[in-house]
Amino acid sequence: MLSTAIDEVIKIMEVLPVELQNQLVEHLREYVTDLQDDQKWDESFERTQDKLIMAAKRAKQEIAEGKAVELDYNLL
Repeated sequence: MLSTAIDEVIKIMEVLPVELQNQLVEHLREYVTDLQDDQKWDESFERTQDKLIMAAKRAKQEIAEGKAVELDYNLL
């Protein structure tokens, strides 16, 4: 069963010439791919957020204790 939103998109597209329908489909593919990538990033970030927070706290502690060493960009 189609959702109301998909049904609406189909109705909008039906009045367009075939060439424009094809262009719209290509744009939709790219847009959906971007949305899926964003969703994967958000899920990945959420899974690792606690680890990132712990790493940041550890770094701040090491800096406060004088254990941190300044990064030498020439060594990269």
